[in-house]
Amino acid sequence: MEIKVLGTGCPKCKTLEKVTREAVAETGVDATVTKVEDITEIMSSGVMMTPALIIDGKIVVKGRVPSVEEIKRLITA
Repeated sequence: MEIKVLGTGCPKCKTLEKVTREAVAETGVDATVTKVEDITEIMSSGVMMTPALIIDGKIVVKGRVPSVEEIKRLITA
């Protein structure tokens, strides 16, 4: 599974990366978590509001920080 955390480095973006890594660790899912901070790359992904979370190429969250539990549901669905 490929997970991308999109955000320029604001506190919410950093929090999203932290809770995403926490959710992956707690579920034991085999996933690669990548932090994307380049604004051009973020915009080319179709995201206009950060932070955003992309799982296997699909935007699943944008503009907010979900809970660890919500991310766990998204990665185990």
